[in-house]
Amino acid sequence: MLLKQEALAGTLESSDLFIRITPSDDPLEIVIESEVLHQFGKQIRATVEEVLDHLGVTTGTLIIQDKGALDCTIRARVQAAVMRAAGETTLDWEALK
Repeated sequence: MLLKQEALAGTLESSDLFIRITPSDDPLEIVIESEVLHQFGKQIRATVEEVLDHLGVTTGTLIIQDKGALDCTIRARVQAAVMRAAGETTLDWEALK
């Protein structure tokens, strides 16, 4: 999926995360700030990378401020941010399996 504009998703509330994604011609860069990074950083990154891979995102910058979000919340927020950045209004649910 081609990112066309900067997009945001999520909140800074407890058990949520805030995502800012920006388009770029450079390879994908993922920056994660989390209160639980030392415990769950690898899992957070793996979940984010899996969603981005399924959506075909290979370039851009993704900045995540995590406040202890569960995997399902991480997936939803990444999907929302990517869809907004790509200007998409429909989601291919089969691609997310």
